[in-house]
Amino acid sequence: MKIVNLTPHSINLMPNGADGTEIIIPPSGTVARCATNRVQVGTVDIDGVTISINRTQFGEVEGLPDPQPDTVYIVSSLVAQAVKGQRVDVLIVDDAVRDDQGRIIGARALART
Repeated sequence: MKIVNLTPHSINLMPNGADGTEIIIPPSGTVARCATNRVQVGTVDIDGVTISINRTQFGEVEGLPDPQPDTVYIVSSLVAQAVKGQRVDVLIVDDAVRDDQGRIIGARALART
């Protein structure tokens, strides 16, 4: 099985948590993203300063290759949600592993949305 990381950072898979085997999947160099458009839906005044309130609208997925035999793609949760029900070869990281300070250092599993 070929695993292609379509995120901008390495994926550290740690199926047994921090005390076990670690599999590092480097970024592929291609990042799958959803097109975004921000629309101002209001404002709020804070101490005399006007701050915009926006709504982000997500559009087409960019950078996700067509399905390939024996290949899965690791993507962001947002991209996975955008193709939910359309692609079985799209996965996200699941079950975070944290260090002593609560920072995410890896994931125990992969998941489908």
